Amino acid sequence: MITKAMIDDFLSQRSLAIVGVSRQGNKFGNSAFKELRTKGYALSLVHPSGEVIEGQQSYPSLKDLPQQVGGVLVSVPPAPADKVVREAHAAGINQIWLQQGAESQAAIQFCQENGMSVVYGKCILMFAQPVSFFHKPHRWVMQILGQLPR
Repeated sequence: MITKAMIDDFLSQRSLAIVGVSRQGNKFGNSAFKELRTKGYALSLVHPSGEVIEGQQSYPSLKDLPQQVGGVLVSVPPAPADKVVREAHAAGINQIWLQQGAESQAAIQFCQENGMSVVYGKCILMFAQPVSFFHKPHRWVMQILGQLPR
């Protein structure tokens, strides 16, 4: 079960890596990058090309990051997400957010078996404060329906 404490712990990590940004700029990872940056997060981009994306240098893998990060937002399909959580573990990163669509039972199980905190089935933009105008109504509905993590 995903708890409010797990979400708060992840979001308290002010330095995050994002795996799943696109060179074309049309993926959720790009949207998350733009929005989290406006919220004051220090963000590192991970992309196999190591190219400049969204005006920022990306790195081919988590082990190539020039600085330590507190957590990883994973926004890739489930099969590559399995690899990402293993890379995170090897890099000593224990806070994982599997964005909706990235979760797989294997990745979740690996995190749980290795003492990593893993948030899944939730959109990070619904919880990163301040919540955007677009996400406020969704949060309100979830709250009314009792679907916000406690």
